Amino acid sequence: MDTLAYLAHGFEIALQPQNLLIAFIGAFIGTIVGLLPGLGPINGVALLLPFAFALGLPPESALILLAAVYLGCEYGGRISAILINVPGDAAAIMSTLDGYPLAKQGKAGIALSLSAASSFIGSMVATIGIVLFAPLLAKWAIVFGPAEYFVLMVFALTCLSGLISDQPVKIGVSALIGLGLATVGVDAVTGVYRFTFDSVNLSDGIQFTTIVIGFFSISEILIMLEQTTMGQKALSQGKRTLFNFKEFMFSLGSAIRSSFLGFIVGILPGAGATIASAMAYTSERKIAGKDNKFGEGDLRGIAAPEAANNASACGSFVPMLTLGVPGSGTTAVMLGALTLYNITPGPQLFTEQPTIVWGLIASLFIGNVILLVMNIPLVGFFAKLLTIPNYILIPAIATVSFVGVYAIHSTVFDLVLMVVLGIFGYFLRKMNFPLSALILGFVLGELMESSLRRALSISHGDLSILFNGPITKVLWILAGLMIVLPLFRYLRNRRNATSA
Repeated sequence: MDTLAYLAHGFEIALQPQNLLIAFIGAFIGTIVGLLPGLGPINGVALLLPFAFALGLPPESALILLAAVYLGCEYGGRISAILINVPGDAAAIMSTLDGYPLAKQGKAGIALSLSAASSFIGSMVATIGIVLFAPLLAKWAIVFGPAEYFVLMVFALTCLSGLISDQPVKIGVSALIGLGLATVGVDAVTGVYRFTFDSVNLSDGIQFTTIVIGFFSISEILIMLEQTTMGQKALSQGKRTLFNFKEFMFSLGSAIRSSFLGFIVGILPGAGATIASAMAYTSERKIAGKDNKFGEGDLRGIAAPEAANNASACGSFVPMLTLGVPGSGTTAVMLGALTLYNITPGPQLFTEQPTIVWGLIASLFIGNVILLVMNIPLVGFFAKLLTIPNYILIPAIATVSFVGVYAIHSTVFDLVLMVVLGIFGYFLRKMNFPLSALILGFVLGELMESSLRRALSISHGDLSILFNGPITKVLWILAGLMIVLPLFRYLRNRRNATSA
């Protein structure tokens, strides 16, 4: 009953006209930022944080604004992923695998509307989870140490075998390229420069924005130019812009299962929406069995990652509010917002600052409703982007890409590196190497290395720390199964083909 009373008080805060307007503005800005390839929720929240503080907003209103931007970015990231095969952020990578094929089939509107509905389901499930299970889940999340996180990353990488099960070698090579790119820059532990080739510009490593825009946006531009020279027509918008009841029910199970999975992954500090969406996509592909069109335009391939990444985004608030540990890069920025207001997050926050905590939680419910109402009517508008001729679309994508990369460090080197990576990505795509595996390898690489180094530091170099804990043992077994099962399936299919 206390929880319901606190939640009711939170809705009183969130439903104030000022906070409602702030939530709407934040949701709109977040959607636009999420739409722009490479920016992502971290940049969106970081850009608005000084504005929120400068405007003199009270802490609950500032957090409502930042949370709305965060959710809006998670919603918006799918738009460019589906329409032009360029994910708005890392969490939207999985949405390209079936979203873009659906767009090429003239079902862009269906994919966009279904992804919005799935995002809503994922966010609402996770927000209810925050209300009901935040203290319990926070105690469980704290059990994960560096060793557990390293093995979790290994498991996440082995899950890639489920993305394109008939190309295990190419998946492995792509993931290794991503892991290799993640090692460029200064070693955080020893301070040694690695793979910088005496270039000052590489001392801080390769920026995620440069990687994702290079491999996805620039390579996509080259593909589009190739298609243009071959005389291919622009993508058709299709007759319908909204999903029907049958399509919704077909993907509802995937959305609900992925919502719970995303929420569980989200409460693990540092795991993030990228891992959640990859695990959700993989698990749903395996559940679907043989009768699926994953990778060719399966609606479940849209519903699963979108529900998971939004659920994970909401779930990441749990460790932030209850432990003072950011659940994602974006909540790390929001943690900084609390610090600006001299508020210390942790177990006592729920009792000492109930207005802030429950106002934020209530705003998550309201923000999701605003985003659903905002996104569904705009589906037709977004889908019409497909009708824009290539001679307009290509320069527009190129302009956004170059501005997005240049804005990070304001150096020409980043632009050159982006183009080089884009050309490399173009050849990888021509050889059917999955770029999604490469990007995931890059994203997980830094987390893997830092977790491994910390674990070995604790054990004084003893590798047994990676195998001794009960959680690590379970994760190693699951990782082994993810490697063995595709191999077993390949051998079985080969034997059946030989006998036939």
